Amino acid sequence: MEFLSDLWLFLKERKKWWLLPVIVVLLLLGVLLIFAESSAVGSFIYTLF
Repeated sequence: MEFLSDLWLFLKERKKWWLLPVIVVLLLLGVLLIFAESSAVGSFIYTLF
């Protein structure tokens, strides 16, 4: 949790709001890849890419 608070303070202090969507998209892609590897639905998710 400390990392998230440090990240939030960095974004707020440096006015780097454009980084927020980039971070969210990367996190969503990471979650999708983890889900794809650990389930039977993985073969269907790979067809999206």
